[in-house]
Amino acid sequence: MGTSRPKFALPLQVAAVCYRRRGASLEFLLVNTNGGGKWTFPKGDPHPAMSHSRAAEREAWEEAGVRGHIEPQHFHVYIHSKGVFWRAPGVQEYVIKAFLLEVEQAARPKEEMRNPTWYSAEEARKALAKGREVKYARELQAVVDRAVEEIEAAKVAATAR
Repeated sequence: MGTSRPKFALPLQVAAVCYRRRGASLEFLLVNTNGGGKWTFPKGDPHPAMSHSRAAEREAWEEAGVRGHIEPQHFHVYIHSKGVFWRAPGVQEYVIKAFLLEVEQAARPKEEMRNPTWYSAEEARKALAKGREVKYARELQAVVDRAVEEIEAAKVAATAR
């Protein structure tokens, strides 16, 4: 008996929600999807030899060319889709475990055409929603909202120490 998932379970991917502080504000790093028509967080399949956070960290390096401090635990889980219903194989949904990664250095990404771009939280919410069904747009916007909450809470906790 292998480790295959039950037939009704959605496949899992991991995402790095990359951010940096700019004075009092936060910026999020988004990349183009493989098709280039939408913005997303660097994400991909987990790797059997890595923790999920390390796999997300690898995706950030490959797709966005960034390194930094990644949290060991995911802060949010969301549903994401790939594909369109009118083209085979249709729409596939994924469960995404999202990990915060505070960017410390940036280089040219390994994957061409990803065009990593920094956005304010509000701009990121708009960019992530563009061209998506409302359901999936809201899922991605919630990731930004939760990330802001988590980052701010960590900042408050750090100053209280």
